[in-house]
Amino acid sequence: MAGGGGRPLRALNVAEKPSVAKAVSGILSKNPSSGGLRVRDGRSRYNKIFEFNYALHNQQFHMSFTSVTGHLMELEFDDRYRKWHSCDPLDLYNAPVKKFVPQDKSEIEKTLEEEARKCQWLILWLDCDREGENIAFEVVEVCTRANRNLNIWRARFSALIDREIHYAVQHLVRPNQLFADAVDVRQEIDLRIGASFTRFQTMLLRDAFVLDFSTDDRNVILSYGPCQFPTLGFVVERFWEIQSHEPEEFWTINCTHNSEEGTATFNWMRGHLFDYTSATILYEMCVQEPTATVTNVRQQEKLKYPPHPLSTIELEKRASRYFRMSSEHTMKVAEDLYQAGFISYPRTETDCFSVRTDLHTIVQEQQGHPVWGSYAQRLLDPEAGLWRNPSGGGHDDKAHPPIHPTKFSAGESAWSQDHHKVYELVVRHYLACVSQPAVGAETTVEIDIAGEQFSATGRVILSKNYLDVYRFETWGGSMIPTYNYSQQFTPTTLTLDSGVTRPPPLLSEADLLGCMDKAGLGTDATMHDHIKKLLDRFYATKDSSMRFTPTNLGEALVMGYDDMGYELWKPYLRAMMESDMKAVSMGTKRKAEVLETCLQQMKACFVDARLNKGKLFEAMAVYFERSNRSNGSEQHAIGDVIRKCGLCQESDMVLRKKPDGNFMVGCLGYPQCRNVVWLPGSVSEASVTTNVCSTCSPGPIYMIQFKFRRLEIPPNYNVDHLGCIGGCDNTLRQLVEICGTGSRNNSSVPGRGQGQASSSSSAQQSNSRSQGAWQTAHSASSYPSQSSRGRNARPQEAATRDGESSIPCTSCGASCNLRTANTAANRGRKFYSCQAQGCNFFVWEDNANGGGTVPQGGISRSASNSSRRGGRGRSNRSGQTSDVTFMSATGEPISGRCFVCGDPSHFANACPTRGR
Repeated sequence: MAGGGGRPLRALNVAEKPSVAKAVSGILSKNPSSGGLRVRDGRSRYNKIFEFNYALHNQQFHMSFTSVTGHLMELEFDDRYRKWHSCDPLDLYNAPVKKFVPQDKSEIEKTLEEEARKCQWLILWLDCDREGENIAFEVVEVCTRANRNLNIWRARFSALIDREIHYAVQHLVRPNQLFADAVDVRQEIDLRIGASFTRFQTMLLRDAFVLDFSTDDRNVILSYGPCQFPTLGFVVERFWEIQSHEPEEFWTINCTHNSEEGTATFNWMRGHLFDYTSATILYEMCVQEPTATVTNVRQQEKLKYPPHPLSTIELEKRASRYFRMSSEHTMKVAEDLYQAGFISYPRTETDCFSVRTDLHTIVQEQQGHPVWGSYAQRLLDPEAGLWRNPSGGGHDDKAHPPIHPTKFSAGESAWSQDHHKVYELVVRHYLACVSQPAVGAETTVEIDIAGEQFSATGRVILSKNYLDVYRFETWGGSMIPTYNYSQQFTPTTLTLDSGVTRPPPLLSEADLLGCMDKAGLGTDATMHDHIKKLLDRFYATKDSSMRFTPTNLGEALVMGYDDMGYELWKPYLRAMMESDMKAVSMGTKRKAEVLETCLQQMKACFVDARLNKGKLFEAMAVYFERSNRSNGSEQHAIGDVIRKCGLCQESDMVLRKKPDGNFMVGCLGYPQCRNVVWLPGSVSEASVTTNVCSTCSPGPIYMIQFKFRRLEIPPNYNVDHLGCIGGCDNTLRQLVEICGTGSRNNSSVPGRGQGQASSSSSAQQSNSRSQGAWQTAHSASSYPSQSSRGRNARPQEAATRDGESSIPCTSCGASCNLRTANTAANRGRKFYSCQAQGCNFFVWEDNANGGGTVPQGGISRSASNSSRRGGRGRSNRSGQTSDVTFMSATGEPISGRCFVCGDPSHFANACPTRGR
């Protein structure tokens, strides 16, 4: 029946992959009224558009069928937060995020928009799991932007075969928003947690150690993933268990008996004893009275049941165990077979068939196979009695059936050996799970020798049943002689044997998948990805036996978090998140609620980890040598945030410790932003506190707890000091002047820290306003008249007061006592400083007594690095040039002038004529 005035409706169909679009279009266009299958190009050359006619509920449709390539959109932080050094990683827990179509998918986006404008219906053929549902809503968002009036439907299918596809299109449903919400939650949680911890780990450790596993360790990413890291935890925990195992010797009594019917081996029912004396006493009792008496003979039927229907995890585990195939490769091969229509959808948690599944038809399609075809015929023969409805494993994701064959093949010419193996496993597994269990007769004989109990077991397989087709499993059995109750005999051998306890083996890939599945870590569609990342990130290696060993890096990271006492490497946190995501998909929890709870929890973990980051350093130092990075690389070392950078207005200023042991405060935007505050060279320890300076602005500016080396500061200064780098802290200013900022191990170099050039005059201006680096100017001869803040300065003679040398302060008039410097560069050198509140006066004794003037307000605040490059002028505005010398903090002469006015009394950024 035609609609819309006799014209057919137009429907846009979208699949998750181009191959699926081609396969489904081919199936739906087979009917005579389809008009044939026509193909045209879309905007993307990889995503063709297939066109045909189709009747749906007595309505004629013109179908356009195209595809995406997995996720159409990406979730990412706003541009302000995307660069690694743009912000404190802690900010990523609250930073704005957005979903957008990346540049490489823009052509697909244009195709969808153009096609959607011409259609009335949108039919979504994405994979029928939570991830596919999320992609479906990404397609919906793009298409509805172009056409708000679309009638949106969802096709649910599990195999690319005719009956599944026709059933799906005739039973369309609405897309499930809850499934899509669950994936949105997972994406945002993974993005925020992964990015914050990855940036923290990488910036903290990469440049601090020589990472010998990489040719370019500066490009190494020390990633953290909320699923990936607990997966590593399983590997490391087993490795530690093996390392900590101490072999212990034990003793056991073994008995054998030969007869005309064969040999029986009897095992001691105590198992073994670790005490040699006790074992020896019991053994001697048996030797003295060696007659064995049969105390029990049990005969019973035993069944070995076939496996449950095949889920994704079982497919990966069995392929690893039987073929030594990695889980990642297994899924790639299975995906190929699914897209070619040979097996059902390979990502499923379901291990039980629904009542509507036609189990017999699946078997019928395999009757012609040259290897297992005869077994399939026996299964369908009622007289053989081999058929058994499969028992379920209790898991049903309500999306897809267990993995099963959907099309017969005796082996395609294009298949690799692995394609043959996986297809064979799927077919044999299905035939096995609809078969009767193997039947065996088991006999157990128990004997008594001098009061000690021994037993032997023999088994005979009566009917192999499913074992005939499932060649991957065996059921070992051995015959034992016939024994009767109360029968007596003398053992052929009776020995006391020793052995040692052995540690468990390394985790195999099947073991690791089992651990992840049991812990609820990841999903059937993602577990293999987490395992692959361990190998890609150099956290673990896998040997030829498919067993995992942690690398030094993997072990060090887990050890560091373990030493913190925080179980970030354990699966419990992620397992709870996975449970919450499932609750979102079922509608029992809201998306926003789960996001807030999970992120707050992990944010607290991050804060704790950063406070205890020393544990990570200690653990890494066990395995790796410390590196000596150049200043260029050390700029990237991350510390605690103190304030927002006043220069670039984007990144944060953080506390850093340089390789030479000195501290500094630098911008995270380095090298684009080179804003820096140099701290006194006498600092031995520094840590950012939660105290905020109440004086400096703009805030907040977090104060730093300093600890100074007693021998490198004057005696009247405290070793402990809570300071601010915003510019209000006179103590820090004075100690920079006294102690300098350079290496304390190189006192022969004139002027601590003189060697570094500043970045630009704009940086100097910004620093002088907001960052509070401190430099000092001292005159050895005449004091420039215009550098005294408007006061007239007179030469002052050093005087002695109460037996101590003192001079009056030229700033406030207070008395300044003579003191002695204790720094490595200035040890024994005398200086005067004013202790009045808020006064910054300071001068060396040899400058004060040499006939020159004492500079008024001797410490001038500036963020210029000119003292480091000797950049002060030698002339003043009055033209006096030759006899003026300025001294660095170590008393060494420096040269230069204000490049604005030529005055040697100040820096260019403090020049009163600047800007006029």
